[in-house]
Amino acid sequence: MGMTMTQKILAAHAGLPSVEAGQLINAKLDMVLGNDITTPVAVNEFKKAGFDQVFDRDRVAIVLDHFVPNKDIKAAEQSKQCREFACAHCVSHFYDVGKMGIEHALLPEQGVVTAGDCIIGADSHTCTYGALGAFSTGVGSTDMAAGMATGMAWFKVPSAIQFVLSGKLPDNCSGKDVILTIIGMIGVDGALYKSMEFTGEGVQSLSMDDRLCICNMAIEAGAKNGIFPVDAVTEAYMAGRCERKPVVYAADADAEYERTIEINLSEIVPTVACPHLPENTHPAKELADIKIDQVVIGSCTNGRMEDMEVAYRTLAGKKVADGVRCIIIPATMQIYRECVERGYITAFIDAGAVVSTPTCGPCLGGYMGILAAGERCIATTNRNFVGRMGHVNSEVYLASPATAAASALTGFITNPN
Repeated sequence: MGMTMTQKILAAHAGLPSVEAGQLINAKLDMVLGNDITTPVAVNEFKKAGFDQVFDRDRVAIVLDHFVPNKDIKAAEQSKQCREFACAHCVSHFYDVGKMGIEHALLPEQGVVTAGDCIIGADSHTCTYGALGAFSTGVGSTDMAAGMATGMAWFKVPSAIQFVLSGKLPDNCSGKDVILTIIGMIGVDGALYKSMEFTGEGVQSLSMDDRLCICNMAIEAGAKNGIFPVDAVTEAYMAGRCERKPVVYAADADAEYERTIEINLSEIVPTVACPHLPENTHPAKELADIKIDQVVIGSCTNGRMEDMEVAYRTLAGKKVADGVRCIIIPATMQIYRECVERGYITAFIDAGAVVSTPTCGPCLGGYMGILAAGERCIATTNRNFVGRMGHVNSEVYLASPATAAASALTGFITNPN
């Protein structure tokens, strides 16, 4: 029996000719990632275990993005611990204020991850990098500590679900609508510890930003990872960017999948996940009577340049509805700078929005947009659990940048079409 794309990457990194679903392996790592919340825990475990050096200073990345610039004393202490560790071990991929960004937008942008990699990160949305044809998955801080010290991690090889994509997305629909539609179909545990592997002729019509968004939310279906094949779009994105030579893997023709799901992209509509689970999805047009208090456009899911472009096209020359707080967060400093150079920031401010430096802040209820009791937010983030963005009696609706920006103008959830 042949192997899936994920299984081929894992076999290569385990030094095995083949692997099969359910097999336990020990694999070499190309990159180990942590942020300002998870790295301090990993550092403590690293020291407790008696480790005194990282396995490769060029293969550890520490990104300060959740509470940076620091929101309080605790955040400042956590960042300080990260800085001290990065300095002591000469970590080459350390991103602090001024050059940081939201980790899962920053690492692909900077070429730190590439096709064929095996990557772990102490953040659940590390599965984002599957968009480049890599195996990447989130782990706990203890696994991060072991990975930093040894360059190895153990995995149970996942089985896979194949998503065969056809057609092309309609106007005002994006990768966010695709992944919300899929999660609505299979549920938040529909791909539990499985690889979500995207194939089919429809893949070529998806931009890299679409693919990054789709893989980012694979974890919201319970998946171990999401992954796309490497094609001309991937190669164009990686060209001149990646610090390591990409290694391209492709699934065997006789690869075994637990199930195959066909998705016609031309049938996707603007979709919203209502409280309090990403699987509680409905077409945006059915939710027009839901009044909102806040809009957040950003996060590791939808803070990339295409997302900023959509927000600009929607908001430029218009005004955010009275009583609505619209918060826009470019995901990296490079994206922020491009927004400045293109005049987007001025347009956002003129429309009545506020623009933040890159941060995960509001997504996890940290800062830069906390909700009070009874408030509703439509956000381009990835989770809408109870209390995710603030008070336990607040509500978060997940949507694409097009839907979120359109809603900012009306004060109600609005279909962008």
